[in-house]
Amino acid sequence: MPGRVAEEVRVSVNFSVVRLYLNGQWQAAADGRTLPVINPATGARAGEVAVAGPAELALAVTAAAEGFQRWKATPASQRESVLREAAWLLRERAGQIAPCLTGEQGKPLAEARDELLASARLIEWFAGEATRIYGRLVPFREAGVQSLVLREPLGPVAAFTPWNFPVSQIVRKLAPALVAGCSVVIKGPEEAPSAAAALIQAFADAGVPDGVMGLLFGDPAEISRYLISHPLIRKVSFTGSTEVGRQLASLAGQHLKPLTLELGGHAPVILAGDADLAVALPQLAALKFRNAGQVCIAPTRFLVQRQRFQEAIERFVGLAAALKVGNGLEAGVQMGPLAHERRQLALTALLDDARQQGGELHLGGSPCAGPGYFFAPTVLSRLPVSARLMQEEPFGPVALFLPFDEDDEAITEANRLAYGLAAYAYSCSGSRLRAFREGIVSGLLALNQTSLAWPELPFGGIRDSGFGREGGPEAIEEYLYSRTVSQAWA
Repeated sequence: MPGRVAEEVRVSVNFSVVRLYLNGQWQAAADGRTLPVINPATGARAGEVAVAGPAELALAVTAAAEGFQRWKATPASQRESVLREAAWLLRERAGQIAPCLTGEQGKPLAEARDELLASARLIEWFAGEATRIYGRLVPFREAGVQSLVLREPLGPVAAFTPWNFPVSQIVRKLAPALVAGCSVVIKGPEEAPSAAAALIQAFADAGVPDGVMGLLFGDPAEISRYLISHPLIRKVSFTGSTEVGRQLASLAGQHLKPLTLELGGHAPVILAGDADLAVALPQLAALKFRNAGQVCIAPTRFLVQRQRFQEAIERFVGLAAALKVGNGLEAGVQMGPLAHERRQLALTALLDDARQQGGELHLGGSPCAGPGYFFAPTVLSRLPVSARLMQEEPFGPVALFLPFDEDDEAITEANRLAYGLAAYAYSCSGSRLRAFREGIVSGLLALNQTSLAWPELPFGGIRDSGFGREGGPEAIEEYLYSRTVSQAWA
């Protein structure tokens, strides 16, 4: 916290055996079940995580319902103080947590630390919004009648979070929900549980009361069915694939639960003929290969005006080929492994299809030799629309280059798929940038730069990329409902 004297703060989470957090206590599953946690850089076992069963699920929901009653009555200024303390603790513990995050998820240590520090900034920003949740007094229509519009928390929330950003994706759900006055049951990522557990410990140490947070791991289908259908759960938030998002949306619809979905993407980049490639391509390469391409807003389809096409490919291949790929705990590594073997197999199948479809391979195209789930930075061009990579999100270190002649052609390709999460465009012309801004259909659009995820900005997509927002004041609105109170004075 500002002005606070730094002290050594140790994490009280066993990183090798991660338990469930229920009603303020870390505990094993009643039946003793666990899942192995694998280090993706080596393929070796890194630890284990408890698996929630029916007893743990029931306790999580009951505790959340009781915790909600206490937390919603907590003054907004006190909720703000608790979140600020949690941010401070997370920042102080980042040096201890980051190596564990890298060992489980694979991203380079610098990226792991960046995720933790960015998460602390997110928590702080949401904390500052706690005292800015306003209702309104409506001018009366009848003498002696006063009407109020109040903003009330929805209730206990079920939040489902992915493995690619195991800390920041929880924060994007937990922080605004807590600010709004909700309790939260989190289904965390089994692939990378220890950093998620350390985050929850920071919130607990900061003063979040027992029952207000729960952390579960286990079978995703079992947990989602139980939580979404439970009458005490009043809101659902999910980040993950479009396919799973559809399934959860259907289940939530059956129970009339409001839903926030942050789903997949297939982000286009338009590089106009007047774009400054010396600026654009290093920015785009950094984002493309961040977290080994396992980023929902990563640029994938590089649409380059024909007269600059070959130059753009050569520059980008040079940047990709220079990346140091390896174990994220080693000095100087810029790209780690894929998070698990499933991604490696999926990318291999997509690249096999691309070759059969006649795509031109400029770099990479296959897993790296040796242990772990590494995949070489890959650059392809001239793929036909029929190729799977032109339809499906690769979610890996794969960049596709396609030429275009007229701007309208590029905009049409950018909008061809049903996704609508992120898009990028570069040009030195104000009129062209305006045309891209007005023509491209996406929830997020970056022009002449790549920053999209600042805390104060709404984050999310449209169409098959989901709905609802996870940043800015819009994120808090996802956990509130408007209540009208009209009163006649006696």
